[in-house]
Amino acid sequence: MKLGLALPFTAAFSMPQYLALVAQAEAAGYDTLWTGEVATEGVTTMAVLASHTTQVNIASGILPVQTRTPTLLGMTAVSLGHMAPGRIRLGLGVSSRIIVNQWNGLPYERPLEQLREAVQIIRTVLAGERVNFEGRFYRIKNFRLMQPPPPKPVPIYLGALGPRMLQLAGEIADGVLLNWIPPEAVPQSIRQIEIGARRAGKNVADLEIAAFIRTSVTDDPAAARAWLARDITGYAIVDSYGRFFAECGFAKEVEAVSAAWKTGDRGGAVKQISERFLDGLGVVGPADFCRRRLAEFAKAGLTQPVVFPFSPDPDPVPTVIRTLQAVAP
Repeated sequence: MKLGLALPFTAAFSMPQYLALVAQAEAAGYDTLWTGEVATEGVTTMAVLASHTTQVNIASGILPVQTRTPTLLGMTAVSLGHMAPGRIRLGLGVSSRIIVNQWNGLPYERPLEQLREAVQIIRTVLAGERVNFEGRFYRIKNFRLMQPPPPKPVPIYLGALGPRMLQLAGEIADGVLLNWIPPEAVPQSIRQIEIGARRAGKNVADLEIAAFIRTSVTDDPAAARAWLARDITGYAIVDSYGRFFAECGFAKEVEAVSAAWKTGDRGGAVKQISERFLDGLGVVGPADFCRRRLAEFAKAGLTQPVVFPFSPDPDPVPTVIRTLQAVAP
């Protein structure tokens, strides 16, 4: 089974600790190291990974197109593609209204249309062609790389959740990154991806379909499940994720979480995350159980389950090491 590993750099790690984790992950045979952009900026971490590995693939999961111009994103992919030829995957998405509008002071409107335009421009940049583009969101004249394109193509992945984004990913991307999804819901997401792929004359079997899966190998599951419940709550109160969780069969839980949250009862909201909700979205327990559960995600249709190690402990390093070693391919 091909596995990815989510390994963003955060303040929980010293640089020596982080590089040791990276070395262990590459030696353990993970296919791709994924780094996001939530706690820290993502491209810097990708550059560190590119310069301290030789074989493992490196992917962003996910860089929002609204906070960087498409020409800059194209140049980023080109630079990384020269640092680690054939090993870079450019994961893109649309972020949220809070991050784009409130945190960055930028407009947030018609995000799917903006993503489509951005991907078109980025592909032109990656091909080394001159960019002249007149769209709703971008107007670019006479941009062209001052260096050759990378020696090997840089695939573009899209982070996707709802049907329209899944279809867009199937249509214009080389791969898809799912998130917070139970294995039972993977087939319905793939059906949406397939609709988009057919629209573009593509075969869905040629696309990488990955998903972040929160995983903790532990003999004390209670603490890890409590941490997981808090994390899920933070997503369940976001409209897009709330709708998605409801479509996955957790409508009662989402409604109860939302009701408690709106009254200011944060602790009560967390308590509405049911055991089956935790079982569906997380992989927590002994090593054998975690390996079997990850295999169920692959059997559901993922071409790359992405282990996202987490720990409730103040020092997460021991649990992260134990998890990446215990479930390694």
